[in-house]
Amino acid sequence: MPGSVSYLEIGGQNAQVSQDFFRHLFDWPFQPTEAPGEGWFRTPSIQVGLHGNDPARQVLVFFRVADMPAAVAKVKALGGQADDPGPGEPGFGIFCLCRDPQGVRFGLHQPAAGQAS
Repeated sequence: MPGSVSYLEIGGQNAQVSQDFFRHLFDWPFQPTEAPGEGWFRTPSIQVGLHGNDPARQVLVFFRVADMPAAVAKVKALGGQADDPGPGEPGFGIFCLCRDPQGVRFGLHQPAAGQAS
């Protein structure tokens, strides 16, 4: 697996506060979703998702994979943990939250067909 970074997710307590901060800090355009303050930023090189009500308040890195079931199996074979992959998100693809053998959180991302990043 090449493992290039394909997506970042910012999780904050209050999505609107994080949206305002990062939008003004980097001049990133923001695409809202139905949830107040939530959506994604379109940066020059990558999409950055934003959600609220996250007690961890973190930036989570998602690594690109071409075959989600195979990638999840490899995480588990190497002693890591992987949640069940979520259903495909239209325009984004499939996501799966994982932890390495020490509990370090990261994600896997299989982009939607035809998606560049």
